[in-house]
Amino acid sequence: MKHSFRKQWIAGITASVAMSFSLIVAADTNRAFVPMGTADAVGVIDLENRKVTSSIGGTLNTHGSALTPDGRYLVVGSLSAHDRQEPVSRPEGVSEDEHAAHHGGGESTELEAGSTGLLYLVNTATKTIDRKLEVPGPVHHVLVTSDGRYAVSTHPASGSISVVDLDSGQLVKTVATGPAPNYLVQTDDGQSLLVSNTGNGTVSEVDTEHWFVERNLRVGGNPEHMVLAPGNQRLYVNDAASGQVLVLELAKGAVADRYEVGEAPHGVGLSADGQTLYATSQGGNQVVRIELASGARHTRPLAPAPYHLAVSPYDGQLLVTSRAENKLWVLDPESLDVVDEIALSGIGHQISLEAH
Repeated sequence: MKHSFRKQWIAGITASVAMSFSLIVAADTNRAFVPMGTADAVGVIDLENRKVTSSIGGTLNTHGSALTPDGRYLVVGSLSAHDRQEPVSRPEGVSEDEHAAHHGGGESTELEAGSTGLLYLVNTATKTIDRKLEVPGPVHHVLVTSDGRYAVSTHPASGSISVVDLDSGQLVKTVATGPAPNYLVQTDDGQSLLVSNTGNGTVSEVDTEHWFVERNLRVGGNPEHMVLAPGNQRLYVNDAASGQVLVLELAKGAVADRYEVGEAPHGVGLSADGQTLYATSQGGNQVVRIELASGARHTRPLAPAPYHLAVSPYDGQLLVTSRAENKLWVLDPESLDVVDEIALSGIGHQISLEAH
């Protein structure tokens, strides 16, 4: 009997170790998560083998996405208004009364039907939706704060961003930033968010401790996607109106330089060392590389309509989706040549990458 128990105990320990090892191996992956809009799914791409390995379903018109710092969860936002007849997940540990009170208890609130949006909290190991969280309006882009505590979304229709606590699932704050807020990035110290407001040519700096706008920086045009340089001194902002990337000096709060990209610029990214800037031009059907030290500009035709862009932490290659076709290109960061082309099930939007 003792011998049998010992065998069971050893078998249990062995299984636990094996499971732990498999989780460690699973965590050491190089994946890209790509929301595919009206395909109502998120594509999962193995960057090493450059192929779609799975698709996460059950979403509605997802556009924005962001991973938690530990990579355990992906937050994706729906660009469609949410039908509130569909039940929203009650967070674990929250009573029915508390949940009802948070969502208005049947009374009119700011989260009215037609102006309500959804975030999906996806478990990246099981590739299933753990929770659905209500936010005040359709979601364009998403960011998870560097401490993993909050999901922040832009809501173009309401001119605001929303802040959701990922532990409780509760809406913490709605912050008005300006007309048509588009994209958002966080400073390295985690103390501020920068939000581009396409409707009035400004970038809002938001305090992340008290959640208020500290200052609005005038850049002009129609600022959209952005990337923050290492050291947080410069913010590179795609201006859809001028076809340029604007260089915003954050200490001075002024535009210090401009780089030509082409008609309808969209995606923008930096090399790991912060020395090379990349951008896409949808209207010009090209991708642009700019050496920041010299200002040298290199272009390569890429058609049709290069769209969202991300720089892979795995090998530095560029991942670019098409606004016109269901695919993602993989580009060499030096030559800008197409290394591979990956078929998607829909148009690829905000790309989220696992840290390498």
